[in-house]
Amino acid sequence: MKMELIQPFVNSLDAVVAEIMGCSAQISDVVMSEGSSRQRGFAARVCISGDIEGSILLELDETAAKRAAKFLTGDEGEPADDSANAAVCELSNMIVGNAVTQLNDRGFKFKVHPPETYAVDGNAKDALDTEALVLRFETPCGIVCLDVAMKYNLHRTAEPAIVTAS
Repeated sequence: MKMELIQPFVNSLDAVVAEIMGCSAQISDVVMSEGSSRQRGFAARVCISGDIEGSILLELDETAAKRAAKFLTGDEGEPADDSANAAVCELSNMIVGNAVTQLNDRGFKFKVHPPETYAVDGNAKDALDTEALVLRFETPCGIVCLDVAMKYNLHRTAEPAIVTAS
């Protein structure tokens, strides 16, 4: 996985966390993983197809997810789990949307699918055939993890064959 595919998501996460949660995000750990690294909290996955294919998994621990839910709903009380799940889906929309804009500006063409609440039991493995780069961010508002599992779609990005008449 090339840095040109990852950096737009890192930049976007940093900007969205600052805007929505009012705090900075510092990368505390980076690992390669096969399958899901999801362990706790609230998570949403956004799938991408086209010149680039794969998925982005955003996970927030309970503290971070509920802080985001409070900001997005404007409620002062303790948000319900449904609100936290919806907030994580909205944050994933914002992060992926900002990153997609950067990648589109570089000429990549792809389709972004709607985010889905994501859960995996302890025995399940993701069906992705690519490794994920798992970035763990520490914030004063809680832990945020971003799994970037993307690759170039060689069939879509190949140059068209040029046919010449003889």
